[in-house]
Amino acid sequence: MSTQEMDGVRSFGASNSFVEDLPQPVEGNMQDTPESVRNSVIEPRVGMEFDSLQQVIEFYKHYAYSKGFATMTRNSRKKKGFSETSYVNLKCNREGKYSSSVDDPSKKRSTIKNACEAGIKASMDITDKKWRILSFIEDHNHELSPSKSRHFAAFRHISTDTRRRLLINDNAGVRINSSIKASVVEAGGYENVTYNQRDVRNFLEKERRLKCKEGDGQVLHDYFVRMQAKNSNFYHALDLDDELRVRNVFWVDARSRAAYESFNDVITFDTTYLTNKYDMPFAPFIGINHHGESIILGCGLLSSEDTDSFVWVFRQWLQSMCDIAPKAIITDQCQAMRRAIEIVFPETVHRWCIWHITMKLPVKLAGLEAYQDIKHSLLKAVHDSMTVEEFEEKWNHTITLHHLEENEWLAKLYEERERWVPAFLNSNFFAGMSSTQRSESMNAFFDGYLHSSTTLKVFVEQFEKAMRNKVEKEILSDFECFKGKLECSSSSPMEKQFQEAYTHEIFKRVRLEFAGRQGCIVNELVRGSDEVKYKIEDEACPGKLFEVRFSSSECLVGCVCRMFEFRGILCRHALFVLSQQRVTVLPDRYILDRWRKDIKRKHTYVSTCTDDVQHNPVLERKVVN
Repeated sequence: MSTQEMDGVRSFGASNSFVEDLPQPVEGNMQDTPESVRNSVIEPRVGMEFDSLQQVIEFYKHYAYSKGFATMTRNSRKKKGFSETSYVNLKCNREGKYSSSVDDPSKKRSTIKNACEAGIKASMDITDKKWRILSFIEDHNHELSPSKSRHFAAFRHISTDTRRRLLINDNAGVRINSSIKASVVEAGGYENVTYNQRDVRNFLEKERRLKCKEGDGQVLHDYFVRMQAKNSNFYHALDLDDELRVRNVFWVDARSRAAYESFNDVITFDTTYLTNKYDMPFAPFIGINHHGESIILGCGLLSSEDTDSFVWVFRQWLQSMCDIAPKAIITDQCQAMRRAIEIVFPETVHRWCIWHITMKLPVKLAGLEAYQDIKHSLLKAVHDSMTVEEFEEKWNHTITLHHLEENEWLAKLYEERERWVPAFLNSNFFAGMSSTQRSESMNAFFDGYLHSSTTLKVFVEQFEKAMRNKVEKEILSDFECFKGKLECSSSSPMEKQFQEAYTHEIFKRVRLEFAGRQGCIVNELVRGSDEVKYKIEDEACPGKLFEVRFSSSECLVGCVCRMFEFRGILCRHALFVLSQQRVTVLPDRYILDRWRKDIKRKHTYVSTCTDDVQHNPVLERKVVN
């Protein structure tokens, strides 16, 4: 490659932003056009050298803009033992094929996919850390149109001056359509405008999430201060940007902080866009109480769903909970959330929502010829495997049988299997949860208290009303446990123990397991010096054997299904073996405090968000007693 070409590459690579490097048309000035970009671009060549991966990506984007196509990253790899990417495959964004599971042609969506092979491959030399182009396919199997490059999302941008004018117009109540028309006239025509109406709407929506109208942030702060004056255990935090606009909000009341002392074993965390004036993601921390009901343990409103925002809200929540991290947390697959959890909760067991993953199967695999068989086999491997070895065997058999070794989505899921497959996780307590649906149902609950013009202050006030509704539900559940008992399903003294100790809702679950003992029979029995090993058949699960081990010296029982570890409730197989071993009184280890109805919990003495346990002598005395 010539010195002139290398200088061009290095000059391009030294820039900070690809968009800023393009000689974009200046609004209102027709002298600079994309033609200058197309005439000055260097063609990719094998062996071209770059200082970083970002330079490679920006160089190929620059080239793509000049030719009239957009780019995508087909795949990338890391060398074994290295943490940074060492190989990348950049393609035309029309690479690949689109397959639809919809049979009706009129309902199929349009697609840009055209199996185009154009692209470059590049890798980093580990000796000098330089990136070099390995191959370059120039020809496309579709028409190129350099004059249409400005329409591709990768090449669109809104200049700083235009953003400022759009914000001024928005604050003045000018409609978006009117603002865009004015910009088009000023630029001298649509061909000189580097954004479209959707870009403007997205930009303004993000800005609305970032800022409060004049005085709203102060009003919100004043409201939090009043709440804290009524109860010193009320905790709040506001994250402001450089212009003192509200960026992120977090708050948690005294009852929730007290409840976390009893229920800090597992939480779910999810974000959703509720209907509020600023369209900010609502981020509640959800726990499970002694009735198995969802409870709020704090919440936030975020300006965006990035790592910094999640780190901020997680740290605020952790500080409000006296730096006691949850033992387990369930979220979706959001990578920003994952990074934040690794930073703030490094010792917490992090589980991905299995529902979100399995719901993607039709989207990711529906185009395969044997889709129904593949789906059935994969779900069976995930949900029916009681051990890691069983999962590995079933999963790998399905992959091999249907020749899915090259399926990148399944390969990635398999790499991360310890985060979502039950066989890897059910040795940890999750109160029976494997998804974030608790969070989603709570979000739906709060959505009923809001409308399109809800300001931040009103949002928090409405949140308090919704919280009082939840508190009343828990009080009523406590009352039901106080006024009577549920009937047992058997005459077992062990079941009687649970009847006396557990709340009604949890005892109903225990009662089902005692009733299920009737469907269990011994398939095999092996006696050792201190341990007895049973293999149990369960009529509810035909074709499966459940291995149960019992130690008589310590009255220890454990089943391969791990229901007790995962749900905190002994399974029917363990209860059946205990009955076979003539056990009448269970050790306390199998009757969990978190499900008991006869324990005085601190948070139950806080009936509203503004009651103060710490400064109420009567309540303090009850808690101590």
